[in-house]
Amino acid sequence: MKKLTVGLVQQSCTTDRDANMEKSAAGIRKAVSSGAELVVLQELHLGPYFCQTEDADYFDLAEPIPGPASEEFGSLARELSVVIVTSLFERRAAGLYHNTAVVFDKDGSIAGKYRKMHIPDDPGYYEKYYFTPGDLGFNPVATSAGSLGVLICWDQWYPEAARLMALSGAELLIYPTAIGWDTSESKMEQSLMLDAWTTIQRSHAIANGLPVICANRVGFEPASETSGRGLNFWGNSFIAGPQGEFIARAGQDSDAVLTAQIDISRTQVVRRNWPFLRDRRIDAYQDLLLLYRD
Repeated sequence: MKKLTVGLVQQSCTTDRDANMEKSAAGIRKAVSSGAELVVLQELHLGPYFCQTEDADYFDLAEPIPGPASEEFGSLARELSVVIVTSLFERRAAGLYHNTAVVFDKDGSIAGKYRKMHIPDDPGYYEKYYFTPGDLGFNPVATSAGSLGVLICWDQWYPEAARLMALSGAELLIYPTAIGWDTSESKMEQSLMLDAWTTIQRSHAIANGLPVICANRVGFEPASETSGRGLNFWGNSFIAGPQGEFIARAGQDSDAVLTAQIDISRTQVVRRNWPFLRDRRIDAYQDLLLLYRD
């Protein structure tokens, strides 16, 4: 039996970086006080979700890795002896920026990074303006808490990403996320979107026999002071087991810190009973390399 206590922090964010940092740090401390050995933060948790509009001034929010945020979270990981998964706006070079998850091991060192591979470009989510697609591939990060398959938000809709992490030995699938409703959408559409979002991630757990941790932001954020309706981030962060079962789940209206104990060794049992990896027909999947088969 390999038990691991995991935590996640669901929070609302403002334009005050220091206040956001303090809230994230407080959430990490609370999770650790409940026994968490691994804590996951949501996507771009140090500021507002600026991708609702295209504004070159927002590039000033980016920072190098290592950089100030890396030093802060590394110090916190070392102090609390906990593995932390963060999500930062990376300034790699002049004109080259990434949406990057940075994983800190419990000694405060950077265990690894993942740069978001799938970049959306939709009303309210103009991420292609800001982020260069990742170039690190789908490779788990080895930590003292296990091998972490870290992906980011839009990646969570793609079964290929989850499968490649599983094939590379990930023991957990982790999704820092920023997703919400446009305020003009009907209650019916909101319900359908939320159900689709939880279903697709739980399906990755089932298809790969792996636990899933998803940390989403919460609260209303205006698009800007002068334009746009804004987004109401729907929270509902959750921890699910390798058969897609909910282990813990947050609400949609408020900050939350979740902790739960998961049994990593259950993957062995689940995969023996549902041997999806055994029965894959890799000899017949060549067309997956096509954009579309006409």
